[in-house]
Amino acid sequence: MTAPTTAYSLLDLSPIPEGSDAAQSMRNSLDLAQHAERWGYRRFWLAEHHNMPGIASAATAVLIGYVANGTSTIRVGSGGIMLPNHSPLVVAEQFGTLASLFPGRIDLGLGRAPGTDQLTARALRRSATHDTADTFPQDVEELQAYFDEPRPGQRLRAVPGAGLKVPLWLLGSSLFSAQLAASMGLPFAFASHFAPGFMRQAVDLYRQTFRPSEALSRPYVMLGLNVFAADTDAEASRLFSSLQQQFLALVRGTPGRIRPPVDDIESMWNETEAAHIRRSLSCSVVGNLDTVREGMQRFVDDLRPDELMLTAQIYDHQARLHSFELAAQAAQQLRPVSGAQTL
Repeated sequence: MTAPTTAYSLLDLSPIPEGSDAAQSMRNSLDLAQHAERWGYRRFWLAEHHNMPGIASAATAVLIGYVANGTSTIRVGSGGIMLPNHSPLVVAEQFGTLASLFPGRIDLGLGRAPGTDQLTARALRRSATHDTADTFPQDVEELQAYFDEPRPGQRLRAVPGAGLKVPLWLLGSSLFSAQLAASMGLPFAFASHFAPGFMRQAVDLYRQTFRPSEALSRPYVMLGLNVFAADTDAEASRLFSSLQQQFLALVRGTPGRIRPPVDDIESMWNETEAAHIRRSLSCSVVGNLDTVREGMQRFVDDLRPDELMLTAQIYDHQARLHSFELAAQAAQQLRPVSGAQTL
């Protein structure tokens, strides 16, 4: 079978199900990454979230090292590191360390949001005097400079980090992120799996205004897609209800651990809540292998991404493994997209 033109990767939040704990979730993440490596996934990314009872990936760089150490070929990275929470030098040192330990396998995706609530954001802030999100473009440039070859007389260096040119990605769900990625000539990953509202506008803006750089000669688009796959459409829909419940808890201001699936999600929310969650999760493909393949094909034909970043918050680890295995089989069967490239 011809390899698919559209690369497929995996985003993991290291979910903590009810009745479990963070330690088991991290072991599950490593197990998933080891399977993903065998199933042909291009990357395994982990995301920075704080003060979230159902997510174990707060210390993202640490968990990336754990996963990279337990795998051998798959690229491991961040989807993403929330740069307003950190000084660029600290991020450069962390990812310089990872790139030194696992050369050629580390990605650094960067986000502009804090990845948490306002109370936690204040506790995380590296500066109490200004909004670090406003300095995001300058912080990205500073971070790039730390990964460049040191200049003669340069007094401040990232050690390790200098000269390693760790690949940077810009992540986002807005036109700002798309425009910045285009102006800097960086690959762009859009968070369509939970905030699809500006997806088409952002992708079009990025492609139309892209400026080639040393890092990238052509625009490169990654799109997030929820994929819940099972042996039957009914079982996949049931698995999907755990993510729907997680979003419902966020809407109600009661975040918690990943809940077991239910048979009748409609009985749990009102019309306003349901409409909001359906909009947020509109970039989702749910069903058996054939249904998932057809849904992924429609998504790829419509948006023409260079890469898909697949994700799924599933309560049971074995069901999660099976879902990502079926998703990989579906991805391998997709018709190629003309002009797509691979990084």
